[in-house]
Amino acid sequence: MANTTSSLLDESKDILQETEQLLSEVADATGEEAKALQARIIAGLRDAKARLGEAEEVAVAKAKAAARVTDEYVHANPWKAIGVGAVVGLLVGALIARR
Repeated sequence: MANTTSSLLDESKDILQETEQLLSEVADATGEEAKALQARIIAGLRDAKARLGEAEEVAVAKAKAAARVTDEYVHANPWKAIGVGAVVGLLVGALIARR
């Protein structure tokens, strides 16, 4: 899944860079050429939006899975979870007190 999210974001970045280049070209274009470039820009932005939506769905699914696993672990090992929370709290408190 990590590769999926990464590749979707990379593809979205490529699409947005291409769209940025098209925007600079459309400034010099006139008539039909401008309309064609505008159509390509709109299509590119829609494609990027769709890919970012897919990346968001993957990220949400990962977050839900992590939350579910964490919840199961805490229910199975409540004292360990309390201990870890206490240690983390002490460390954070010590770091804050140093400042």
